[in-house]
Amino acid sequence: MARGGWVYILTNKPRGVLYIGVTADIVRRIWQHRNSLGSAFVRKYGLDRLVRVEAYPTIEEAIAREKQLKNWHRQWKIELIENDNPAWKHVEPDPGSSPG
Repeated sequence: MARGGWVYILTNKPRGVLYIGVTADIVRRIWQHRNSLGSAFVRKYGLDRLVRVEAYPTIEEAIAREKQLKNWHRQWKIELIENDNPAWKHVEPDPGSSPG
């Protein structure tokens, strides 16, 4: 059975520093970031606000999407976030949800 994946975007404030990541366990990964166990970049800039989450049926699809987003212009990323989350509010990951 294929393992699903998640692509997520963290920030520190509206239109602030953006971090795009990928994971197979969104709840665990966000917990790690919020408890200073995630990437050094996230710790350095205090990125504690999850502003976008995308679910994919396979981790490979999630990785491909992460790479795509990382190649986007910053303004495109901002527009993507603001289309669904115009207030840049923290989105709590749903522990019962499934990417696949």
